[in-house]
Amino acid sequence: MAMTPYFPAHGDDRYGVSHYDLRLVYRVAANRLDGTARLTVSAAEPLGTLDLDFGRLRVAGVTVDGVPARYTHTRDKLRVTPPAPLREAVVEVRYSGKPVPVASPWGGLGWEELSDGALVAGQPIGAPSWFPCNDRPGDKASYRISVTTASPYQVIANGVLVDRRRGAGTTTWVYEQAEPMASYLASVQIGRYQISEQGGARLACPPRLAARVRHDFARQDQMMALFGELFGPYPFAGYTVVVADDDLDIPVEAQGMSIFGRNHVDGVRGCERLVAHELAHQWFGNSLTVACWSDIWLQEGFAAYAEWLWSEASGGPLAGDHAHRWWHRLTLLPQNFILADPGEQALFDDRVYKRGALTLHALRRAMGDEAFFAALRAWTAEHRHGTVTTREFAGHVQRYTPRPVGPLLSAWLHDKPLPHLV
Repeated sequence: MAMTPYFPAHGDDRYGVSHYDLRLVYRVAANRLDGTARLTVSAAEPLGTLDLDFGRLRVAGVTVDGVPARYTHTRDKLRVTPPAPLREAVVEVRYSGKPVPVASPWGGLGWEELSDGALVAGQPIGAPSWFPCNDRPGDKASYRISVTTASPYQVIANGVLVDRRRGAGTTTWVYEQAEPMASYLASVQIGRYQISEQGGARLACPPRLAARVRHDFARQDQMMALFGELFGPYPFAGYTVVVADDDLDIPVEAQGMSIFGRNHVDGVRGCERLVAHELAHQWFGNSLTVACWSDIWLQEGFAAYAEWLWSEASGGPLAGDHAHRWWHRLTLLPQNFILADPGEQALFDDRVYKRGALTLHALRRAMGDEAFFAALRAWTAEHRHGTVTTREFAGHVQRYTPRPVGPLLSAWLHDKPLPHLV
């Protein structure tokens, strides 16, 4: 079985999933999740077994096209043996239990119990904590996510809310995500939230924080307009910001959604750069998703550079000022990693973010603004809702300038020493 370069225990490129139908019931007080997941699966060659990434929840049964199938569930893998070799099928898994985050170098990932609710923080390998999946970023699928929970709670998931049904003390929320989505970007947020509209986006937050949230996110519509001009049209049907009533170490990226902690809202826009960063991920990370985690700079470097572009457009320091400040900071750090292949442990190293942004700024200086931003708009258009690689990006930008950019990109992306910033 071929493995992705990073996280070899996750994902299987022998098959793909085109659609996930997740039907969940969550009891907040007990932190109890009961689920049925239906996966529409196709394989290039007949498969005698199907390996799904799935965490510590208890499996109650598996069917393939409605026929019971044998399975084993050990070491975060659910191995299904279909009644006959599988090419195309709907695989259904019924499961239940208390969700346990997936262990990682960055702590537990995935479904997390809050003080009064729950959230999902899936990047990069947390999805199996709450549903069986093919957990590799390059396997993108459409989703239908149905969550039933106690009626005092609001549920926010990816995509468009298509149905909301009240029962005896519970409410079922149904969301459909039509645009293809990587498993790590699938998300559910549950809390006692006030939901409102502002600047074309939805805001969900604890009622007592509503005034601060409205103020701190008031310029998000201006960011949306700026990024639409620089990067191309916003790629999804809507955008939702969730502010949890808990502190979070960092905001959480999800498709069509960003999740912040109450500590990111201070009423004076002290975290506005993070608002820009998470919004930019809708283009770079969500619509354009890396095929392999080694290319993460194509997501985090672009989102970090978007912070600088927003600063420049909104009256703050110019992107060039940020670039020079961060270049000097990076010269003081070890020059011991390769941006285009930083290694699993360094995926979220600050050098990935800032050296990635510096790479883009150096490319912008070399190409000129007109060619650079034309190349970015074409990049997002040509790969809309798809996957991307560093090699593809290098070939793409070269089409927009007569100047050879290969040496510049090679120095920033593939050499360890930090290049000089011209």
